[in-house]
Amino acid sequence: ASISGDTGVIHVVEKEEDLKWVLADGPHPPYMVVLDGNLFTRGVLMQLKGTSRVSGLAVAVANPSPPQGFSPGLKCPNDGFGVYSKDYGPQFAHCNKTIWNPMGSGLSYEDFTFPIFLLEDANETQVIKQCYHAHNVPRNGSGPEYPLCAMQLFSHMHAVTSTVTCMRRSSLQSTFSINPEVVCDPLLDYNVWSTLQPINSSGKVSPEKEVIIVATRIDSHSFFWNIAPGAESAVSSFVTHLAAAEALHKASDVHLLQRNVMFTFFQGETFDYIGSSRMVYDMEKDKFPLRLDNIHSFVELNQVWLQQGTFVFPVPSPLNSAFPSQPFPGLCKALGNPSCTNLLDILSNSSVGANVTLREAGYSQPLPPSSFQRFLRARHIPGVVLTDHSTAFQNRYYQSMYDTPENIRVQYPEGLSPEETLEYVTDTAKALAEVATVVARALYQLAGGASSTSAIQADPKTVSRMLYGFMIKMNNSWFQSIIKSDLKGILGDVPQHYVAVSSPVNTTYLVQYVLANLTGTVVNLTKEECQSPEKTPSTERELYEYAWVQGSLDPNSTARVPYCVRSTVHLSKALSPAFELRQWGSTEYSTWTESRWKEIRARIFLVASKELEIITLVVGISILVFSLLATYFINAKAAVLFSGPQDPGAVAY
Repeated sequence: ASISGDTGVIHVVEKEEDLKWVLADGPHPPYMVVLDGNLFTRGVLMQLKGTSRVSGLAVAVANPSPPQGFSPGLKCPNDGFGVYSKDYGPQFAHCNKTIWNPMGSGLSYEDFTFPIFLLEDANETQVIKQCYHAHNVPRNGSGPEYPLCAMQLFSHMHAVTSTVTCMRRSSLQSTFSINPEVVCDPLLDYNVWSTLQPINSSGKVSPEKEVIIVATRIDSHSFFWNIAPGAESAVSSFVTHLAAAEALHKASDVHLLQRNVMFTFFQGETFDYIGSSRMVYDMEKDKFPLRLDNIHSFVELNQVWLQQGTFVFPVPSPLNSAFPSQPFPGLCKALGNPSCTNLLDILSNSSVGANVTLREAGYSQPLPPSSFQRFLRARHIPGVVLTDHSTAFQNRYYQSMYDTPENIRVQYPEGLSPEETLEYVTDTAKALAEVATVVARALYQLAGGASSTSAIQADPKTVSRMLYGFMIKMNNSWFQSIIKSDLKGILGDVPQHYVAVSSPVNTTYLVQYVLANLTGTVVNLTKEECQSPEKTPSTERELYEYAWVQGSLDPNSTARVPYCVRSTVHLSKALSPAFELRQWGSTEYSTWTESRWKEIRARIFLVASKELEIITLVVGISILVFSLLATYFINAKAAVLFSGPQDPGAVAY
């Protein structure tokens, strides 16, 4: 966008036929198009992109969501950054076998020369349309008469061209300028992770200790900045993950298990696996407590909302070292990999009695886009990715603003108060709790548990609370009670799960504190001891993290009852290794950056005709010239014009 803003005459486009006025017939270009959300498609935007008659675009949200689906992401998400390449599984690379996101239009990856704004508020949209109908609608087949209703959009981005260019400019500024002006920032945040049995977060796990990694992503994306509801693409998975962690921690003998379990929540996965690639990098460079050799197996939850009572899991455990040349993840059983076969059998047994049907993907089916792929690039690890699809995504709104609670059928009865809505157990919560139960039981057996798993059960009420908090309203009583008092500002009304450049973002904080609440222990420490545990010898600071949280409201007063939570929840950096290595053009690691800007705003106003503007300008210049001439002559004759009568007493004889 222009540094001074982009201006155009408003034209409302509610059907494709209305585009003709903008692209050819309209006599007053450039136009600022107000586009109906159902027309926000690749075909329409490519037409607008190909003309100089458009100065900007304002998109009204479609309500209800477009029934045909909408995804501005790629048909092949994270293409080129997974396990498949020309050297490993070339028949699967670039989605040659399966188009995972058939609805993907790729709009988020197009370069538009004009600003595109989202109109979320229906009242604002109505005001703009009223101005349009009052001044801009053609009358009797001819163009509208002045004054016309116009709009100006301000969204000038400082970065240009590419990450390589903007990072180089920022680096030069930082090196040689006293007051450097950074033009872009790398996307970054933190991964959240914890372990079933505590480990020294600043040390190293012994080589013989085996760990099962359970993973999911916690970020989403859409075409518009910081609009990322991610109900099916992210929230359903990490809520299920959190519920499974709680259920497993409640087992009485988890401290006796042969293997440890690590619960991992990756940030930035939407943008070419930022979080998982960083963790793998840190493991390889001995900057993380675990090494890749410690990983026994890998379980990932990836879009796990149940469709029609079924739950599909591809078999993405590739291959043991005896078959390094085989690129088929689905050949896990066929190749006789005992770790993989055991993993599948345990998952199958864990689903017995649960309202979850597990189906194995076909042997020739490649691994879907997943964090697991980044680990497989570094080492062959048996594992699975649990999904709600065996081929293409079931999610018709992947990486879009329409991936909302309605997309996974989270519905509440009318008339409920916010507190009643928080506690209401939806059918979706019950279904995801079933999945979490299966996962928790499977993890218990994978870790070496020998007791009955019937007591391991995820709580649908906890799942309901998380779905409400992460999709409907973050600022609720439960979230308020489990965070620190100085983090109250993160509890916005409408949850969004964009990774951003300022970290940690609210999603990261909340996943951290929800996980600590569900898996941690309340300990009897004072506020000072909890906030400075290193001063208390018995706290085992190297094994645990401590948090002094707000607590619930006292029923008899307006004050809260705070307490100290001890947990094994930690944060680790989710910044692409490309930026630490200064390889800004890397094809191995993500290189996504976000431009900086000064302001984003819009305004509407009436604009006069060019003729009137010229007349006004000429009259203004004429008045200015006349004023200058008058001032000159008055100043030149000032002695005559402003001299007073002479004093008679001052006359000399």
